[in-house]
Amino acid sequence: MESWLRPYPTQPVWMNMMPDSPFDLSHLQAAFGERLQTNVPMARYTSARVGGPADALLVANTANDLAGILQHLWQMNVRYWVLGGGSNVLVSDKGLRGVVVINRARQVRFNGATTPPSVWAESGANFGALARQAASRGLSGLEWAAGIPGTLGGAVVGNAGAFGGDIAGNLLLAEILHPNGHENWPVERLDYAYRTSILKRQPGQRVVLSATLALQHSTPEAVQARVNEFTEQRHKTQPPGASMGSMFKNPPGDAAGRLIDACGLKGTQVGAAQISPLHGNFFINHGQATAADVYSLISLARSQVAEKFGVTLELEVELLGLWEGSN
Repeated sequence: MESWLRPYPTQPVWMNMMPDSPFDLSHLQAAFGERLQTNVPMARYTSARVGGPADALLVANTANDLAGILQHLWQMNVRYWVLGGGSNVLVSDKGLRGVVVINRARQVRFNGATTPPSVWAESGANFGALARQAASRGLSGLEWAAGIPGTLGGAVVGNAGAFGGDIAGNLLLAEILHPNGHENWPVERLDYAYRTSILKRQPGQRVVLSATLALQHSTPEAVQARVNEFTEQRHKTQPPGASMGSMFKNPPGDAAGRLIDACGLKGTQVGAAQISPLHGNFFINHGQATAADVYSLISLARSQVAEKFGVTLELEVELLGLWEGSN
C-alpha cells in the first residue's frame, strides 16, 4: 500500500476538496519559512517513481506536527495531499497544483499488559515494519501485513488487507483530526467495506493521526513462522520492482489479475511501463516510465476486460493531478 489519506492507497491519500482559489506561494512561505520546498518532483516520493512536480511540499515528523500543518492549510484554504510511502497512488506527469505533506510521524508503542495486547502508532509508521516488530515480540494478529509497504494511516483509510486479514479486523481506535479538533473513533465509526472506509469516501474532511490495533499473545517463533509463510507466498506471486501495488480492486467473486491475464495482457509494455509477466494486477516501472505510460496500460486493461468479460475494473490506485480522458 503505500501512501495514505485517500487513494487513496493507498499510503493511503487525501486531497482537500475546497473550492479552487489562486495558489499564493508567498502566504505559504510566510507561514512555513524554510520548511517549505517548492517545485518538487513527485517521482522522489512515490513507490512507482513517476510523477511531475508539486508546487510545494512539507514534511511532518510527528503527529502533532502533522496536525499543525493541516490546521494551517485548512485555515488558508489551500489544496493539499498527504502522502506516506507513496504507494497506491499515480501522480500525473503534469504534477500537483497545491501542497504535498509527507507524513513521517512514526512513533510506536506496544502494550502487552492490556486485554487484548495492543500497539499504538502514529499514522506515518511503516505498516509492514510494524507487523514485523509485533512478530519479534511474540504478538500475533498482523502477520498478514508484514509485506505491506505503505503506512499505517494509509492502511486505516483504505482498509488494507491480505491473506484473509484486514485493518477492520485489528483496529480498536483511530485518532482523527478535522478542522474543528480531533476525536478518537472506534472501528465501527470507520464504516469499513472492501478496501474502503468513510474516510476514503469523504476525502479531505479528516486526517488519521494515530491508531491502536488489537493483537494476541503468542511466541516469536510461531508468529515469525506465519510471517515467513506469507512472505514466501508474496515472493512467488508478486513481482519486485517499482510499482504502486495492486492496480485494480478485485471484482466480486473474481480477481483482477486473472481477468487481465485472460485477455493476454501480461507482459504488455508501453514505454518503460509494463503489466508484470508474473501478476497481471501489478504494473512495473522499468526505469524511465511516465505516468502517461502507466495510464495507457490502465486504459488498455480496463477496455479489454470490459469488452471480453463485461466487467468494469475499479482502480485501487488513486489518480492524483490532471488526467486527459480520465473519469
